[in-house]
Amino acid sequence: MSAPGISLRHARVRYGPLEALHGVTLHAPAPGVTVLLGRNGSGRTTALRALAGTVPLSRGAVVWDGMDVTGMPAYERARRGLCLVPDRRAVFGSLTVRENLGLAAPGQDFTPALDAYPQLGSLLPRKAGTLSGGEQRMLALSRALLARARVVLVDEPAQGMSPTVAARTYELLSGLDACVIVAEQRLPPGLRARTAIVYELRRGAVVFGGEATETAERATSATAGPSGPAEASRRHGPAGPPGPPGPTRPGDSGSRWQRPPEGPPEKSPEEAPE
Repeated sequence: MSAPGISLRHARVRYGPLEALHGVTLHAPAPGVTVLLGRNGSGRTTALRALAGTVPLSRGAVVWDGMDVTGMPAYERARRGLCLVPDRRAVFGSLTVRENLGLAAPGQDFTPALDAYPQLGSLLPRKAGTLSGGEQRMLALSRALLARARVVLVDEPAQGMSPTVAARTYELLSGLDACVIVAEQRLPPGLRARTAIVYELRRGAVVFGGEATETAERATSATAGPSGPAEASRRHGPAGPPGPPGPTRPGDSGSRWQRPPEGPPEKSPEEAPE
C-alpha cells in the first residue's frame, strides 16, 4: 500500500520543444511539509504545476494517496482537496479582500483567516488589486487556509513579506493537517529546524533529497571553517583547489545526489511571463 501523500514518478514535462522536467521522482508525505529548492529555471514551479494538473506530463505519473491521477483535470483535483497558490495572480484583484475570503469559504466564517493574519482586518473593504505584494500573499494564503485542503501547493509563500510575517507564515503552514509543498530558492529559516523533506532541483532534475536539517548542515559546512571559500582562496588562489568539486555539486557527498541529465538551458520557459 502506498504511503499517504502525493508523488511525481519519473515525471517529464515539455514546453514545446524544451523539456522542463527530466524524469523527476519525489514524494511529499501527508501530513507534513516538503520543500522544493532551486533557483529560477530549476523546474520547481513546473513540478508544482504538474502536481496540480495545470501542465500535462509528457511521460510519468502523478500519484495521490495511492491513486494515479495523471489524467485527472486540475479542477477535479481542486474539488478533491488540492489547493495551488501560484507566485503570481493568486487573488482576484477586482474583488475586495472580504469577497476573496468569501469565495474561499462560501457561507462560512472567515475569522480563522483574520486570526492567521490580523493585518487583513483593516483591509477587508479594499480591492485586492490595490494591496501590496506582501498583503496579497497574506490574502492568498488565507484563502488556502480557509479551503481546508488536503494538499496545499505554494510557490514562494513569503514573497514580499517582512521577516516577522514570513516566520508566521511558515509556522501556519507547518501546523496544517495536510500535505504541504512549498517551492523556494533557498531553505527558509523557519523550516531549518523543523521536520521537513527537501528536494533540490537543478535544470529539471532532482539532485538531492533529504531532511531540512541535513540541508542546513550542508550549507553551513560549505561556508564555515578552514575549508570555506576565504581559506580556499588564500591557499589555492581565486580558481579554488584542484580536484573534485565542492559539496554543492552532484556526487560529492552521499548516494542521494544524482547527476542531472543534459537538458535545456538554465533559463526555463516556466519563468517566462504568462
